Amino acid sequence: METPLNKGGSTGRQGLKNVPDEEIIKLYLDSRASAYFTVLYRRYGGKVFSKCISLLKDEELANDATQEIFTKIFLNLAKFSGKSKFSTWVYSITYNFCIDYLRRRKKERNIFSDEDIENSGEPIEDIPDEELLEMEVIRLKKVLENIPTGDKTVLLMKYQDDMSIKEIAEILNKSESAIKMKIKRAKHKAQKTYKDIFKEL
Repeated sequence: METPLNKGGSTGRQGLKNVPDEEIIKLYLDSRASAYFTVLYRRYGGKVFSKCISLLKDEELANDATQEIFTKIFLNLAKFSGKSKFSTWVYSITYNFCIDYLRRRKKERNIFSDEDIENSGEPIEDIPDEELLEMEVIRLKKVLENIPTGDKTVLLMKYQDDMSIKEIAEILNKSESAIKMKIKRAKHKAQKTYKDIFKEL
């Protein structure tokens, strides 16, 4: 079989740069050539590591987690159905791995407590996205470090990874209404934390 990998040698490898993820996956599953999986690793390795370190807050743990996550991806690549984007599937594995790790270590309790998400209590007025995103990048990073991991995770999914409510709900195995409430509450916590940290500035 002639593929972009063996067609034209090194030029073929360069040609993979613009090949869609789904085509790379098909080429890998058809040929089992490790170079195809390497393409996927290079596309997403840095992003996965970045998410791991933002959640686990430890470079060594993030390195180990990244390797384990890509092992999971490698072993389960044939199960990727294509119903969602490959990037969403990768981030789903990443987030769930980190959340499970934190739960096992008991560093964060009730990261996605059903009671916290679904029991609305008093109505919460939504904060406009623009108001949240107006925080300077450096200050916003500081804020995210000081809110619960569950809140930080849904905000990263929504605003950094540009995931839809439906995608987040599928990844976290929650209803869309629960995720909407979680995001609304997370934005309030972020705003309050911002004011608490920088109120004197």
